[in-house]
Amino acid sequence: MSLIGNQKTLERFYFIPRIVKSLSSINEAGILSKHDIINIMEIIQSRDNKKIKEARKLLQKKYRTAFYLIEGFHLLKEARNAQAEIIQVFVAESKLGEIKELDNVIAVSDEVLKSLSDTESPQGVVAVVAQSEQLLDFTGEAYLILENIQDPGNVGTMVRTADAGGYDGVILIGDTADMYSPKVLRAMQGSHFHIPVITSKDKEILNQAKQVGVELLATTLSANSVSYQEIKKPEKFALIMGNEGSGVSEYALSQADQRIHISMAGQAESLNVAVAAGILMFGIK
Repeated sequence: MSLIGNQKTLERFYFIPRIVKSLSSINEAGILSKHDIINIMEIIQSRDNKKIKEARKLLQKKYRTAFYLIEGFHLLKEARNAQAEIIQVFVAESKLGEIKELDNVIAVSDEVLKSLSDTESPQGVVAVVAQSEQLLDFTGEAYLILENIQDPGNVGTMVRTADAGGYDGVILIGDTADMYSPKVLRAMQGSHFHIPVITSKDKEILNQAKQVGVELLATTLSANSVSYQEIKKPEKFALIMGNEGSGVSEYALSQADQRIHISMAGQAESLNVAVAAGILMFGIK
């Protein structure tokens, strides 16, 4: 089934600007002045506008079946660089001068833009982006598997760290936070445009990885685990990080080829899961 949806769905977001005869004020950088952008665009002032209401639904997980929202000029740039399908761009009237040439731009009041953001201080631009089908075939060397990680900030931070560490992909399994939630997207900072990030409700993906020679390393403080510094780096591996409170599931432990932990010299009982993942990802690879 197409992730883009039918033509009617797209039409909810597309907006045709009111074009004037001359755009002589485009400067060498391809940027329009605020004055001239206002001249070629309708500015939406109402939060109850149909297109705004449709876009705002994407703040809720149940509506993110084909599209999701990104916020901020950095993520918009990352989306463009990755050639993601940007369906619609909503830019605050106060930030019009910062928009370079883009299709499907709608100017909105600052109050309307705030209604499309889950933060107190929106970053001036929100875009509707089509979800893309990402494939992960375990032909690489290093992967990260997040099982039942519930905190969006932790999920996004670990994906970003995997990206920084040169990992080949991230798999979200179980009840892990939605990768398209605004908090996860902010923490990832565009890393999902750099490496494959897939969601799987089927834990059999662990067995599938093993069948193609991927060694599973599960993090646990159980008696039969060893320090990650003592293991020999596998040729191909997937590091499994578990829930913040209960850790890796019994099923994942049963599938693991090695159980590993981080030895700590101090008195702290544990590390934040994202911090631990960072140490392990760089330490093992």
